[in-house]
Amino acid sequence: MTRVGPPVDQDLRTARWWSLPRVVDRRVIALAWASFVVEVVLIGTGGLVRLTASGLGCPTWPKCTADSLVSTPEMGVHGIIEFGNRLLTFVLVIVAIAMFLAVVRMLRTRPELFWLAFAQGVAIPVQAVIGGLSVLTNLNPFVVGLHFVVSAALTSVTAAVVYRTMHGPRTSRRVVPGWYTGVVRGTVAAVVVTVLVGILTTGSGPHAGADEAVDGGMLHRTGFDPAVMEHLHAWPAYTLFALTLVLVVGAVRLRISSKWALLLLVVEFLQIAVGLTQARTGLPVGLVGTHMVLAGLLVGATTAVVLATRASAGRAAVREPLDA
Repeated sequence: MTRVGPPVDQDLRTARWWSLPRVVDRRVIALAWASFVVEVVLIGTGGLVRLTASGLGCPTWPKCTADSLVSTPEMGVHGIIEFGNRLLTFVLVIVAIAMFLAVVRMLRTRPELFWLAFAQGVAIPVQAVIGGLSVLTNLNPFVVGLHFVVSAALTSVTAAVVYRTMHGPRTSRRVVPGWYTGVVRGTVAAVVVTVLVGILTTGSGPHAGADEAVDGGMLHRTGFDPAVMEHLHAWPAYTLFALTLVLVVGAVRLRISSKWALLLLVVEFLQIAVGLTQARTGLPVGLVGTHMVLAGLLVGATTAVVLATRASAGRAAVREPLDA
């Protein structure tokens, strides 16, 4: 009897596509990259909210207004921008859930992917609550800054997910000498200080995040001297650049891969160039927003540099469980 319908092998491929993965495949890699990209884009849209004075475009939380879940025409462009940023959080939630489901059956074979995806899923509600608190506290600059800190941490987590899906689980073998590891740790410390001081610098500047008519905008600022903060922000940034130069030169001398250190150096060069330009041109919105997005990429590249200090087993080293 002639079989009607698609061939058996096509049926198997279709069933396999819609089943939860047991090993890292193209679906898992695509979701890992989607997690990272959406997180960086969220940093950009969050910056847009602040830079366009739309921080109170939706004056309450979790609703946009007391009577509406979404923005209303009366709220104008500020309401659209703020509500759009909130909608993007739901996109991130969907991607995070999909990422977790993609690795949930790998708890035994790829536990690092399982726990990274779990950490991402747990951190997103925390990020959303802090975002709500920033609105309820009338854009307290320190609460807004904490919101960015969580975004940076999530960027690091999603960058680690991408790295591990591409390179496989970590092994115990170090591929760099002790001094190089020390420089990497110094680089991480410089990144942390640079990002934290950068957050305070932004919170001290003219982009207060809401209508300037409210207390002249000062209600939404730290009160620190912006000029002083710019200098304090520059020092760890230049230190970071110098340390990264050491990493690149050291990698070449040691004849190990320098691609991640070189990527980090390129991001830092762009970050410094944009930072100097924005400081000398009156902090235009576009450049400040670019600077914020580059901060997310900086964190992601630093994460890759740290992970690359140990050898990875490779994706091919992990086989599908026998009970699959």
